[in-house]
Amino acid sequence: MTSKNLALIILIGAAFVLIIWQNRPATWSGVQILGLCLTIFGFIMWSLARLQLGRSFSVTAQAKKLVTSGIYSKIRNPIYVFGTFIIAGVILMIGRPIWLLILLLLIPLQIWRAGIEAKVLEAKFGEEYRQYRAKTWF
Repeated sequence: MTSKNLALIILIGAAFVLIIWQNRPATWSGVQILGLCLTIFGFIMWSLARLQLGRSFSVTAQAKKLVTSGIYSKIRNPIYVFGTFIIAGVILMIGRPIWLLILLLLIPLQIWRAGIEAKVLEAKFGEEYRQYRAKTWF
């Protein structure tokens, strides 16, 4: 973990808190509380996954290192999974559940991106990646 990664996560977290605070509803419904919980949980898990990925993180599919510990020992693409939690949580928090339909576009896109990454990782790490993939979800 680099201090740059940690600083970026703290900055993003502070921005989330500020946005939530400035746009908080006068009264919170059960759906909005659920959204807040999903957002917080998603952000904590996304941050942990991002920190565990370390220098292997990239925007485009690259095979720098096969990370198989921590969250990555159970989920191959936790940044996608928990990023989806964050988006769903924010949508519920702002009180627009119909916007969850956005996930109908986002989820197939994330599955497609994960497939591209899987091909790149399998090309570089071969059997090691195939064994890892067999033991993990998404």
